[in-house]
Amino acid sequence: MKRLFWGTCVVVLALAAGSFAQGTKWTGFYVGINAGSAGGTSHATTTTIFSPTGYFATTSPPAIAIAGAQRLRPRGFSGGGQVGFNFQMSHFVLGGETDFGAMDMNDSRVSSGIYPCCVTTGFTVRQSVRTNWLFTARPRVGVTLGPVLVYGTGGWAMTHTNYNALFIDTFATAHENALVKKNLTAGTFGGGAEVHFTKRWSLKGEYLYANFGTVSTTSTNLTAKFGSTVIAFPTNVFTHSDDLNMHLFRAGVNFRF
Repeated sequence: MKRLFWGTCVVVLALAAGSFAQGTKWTGFYVGINAGSAGGTSHATTTTIFSPTGYFATTSPPAIAIAGAQRLRPRGFSGGGQVGFNFQMSHFVLGGETDFGAMDMNDSRVSSGIYPCCVTTGFTVRQSVRTNWLFTARPRVGVTLGPVLVYGTGGWAMTHTNYNALFIDTFATAHENALVKKNLTAGTFGGGAEVHFTKRWSLKGEYLYANFGTVSTTSTNLTAKFGSTVIAFPTNVFTHSDDLNMHLFRAGVNFRF
């Protein structure tokens, strides 16, 4: 993930050194494409409660909570297009950029435990998270030195997440599941470097960070099978939650009108 970013920065500096003497104007509209990789951390939890009329013994919910605390590390590809505008004042550049594209980060974890009340039986918790796309809208502020622009950026980001949780056991073939599909918004910030290698074409390397917060849901769909009979236990309410942040490293090419 980081190799692409740092490799692009090396290319940017090399191009800058080769074209330092050329005068470059940054004012104007531009469009471009980008590609890179994204990764982050995601803390997923699955918990339930004891109920006198429910399925679990009093010692079961704490054991499920331990197995249900999982740390996911979603990774994946990012790529898309951007459009923006720059306005140059001496060595300073002000502008704005918006981009949209694929961001396929995903990961899953499986944890198992033993029921303290019934040590010959156990349970399994599986949780997964996935994102589909990324949209950002950000102002940029930078300083130029000939064809080189070094900038900071911060603004707004949106992605779509798919969080899935599953609980099963071997005591009575218990089953419970939950699914959250939701668009998440967050502030985003980062920075990068961009260099013109011709009058209209430029190459950039960029890093962005965003914390999309937490999604959560509850379910009452726990069932267990005793013989040929399936019984529902809605009083054993399950709570599932997952948070998500993003580190994005990408390279891009822009064409200025």
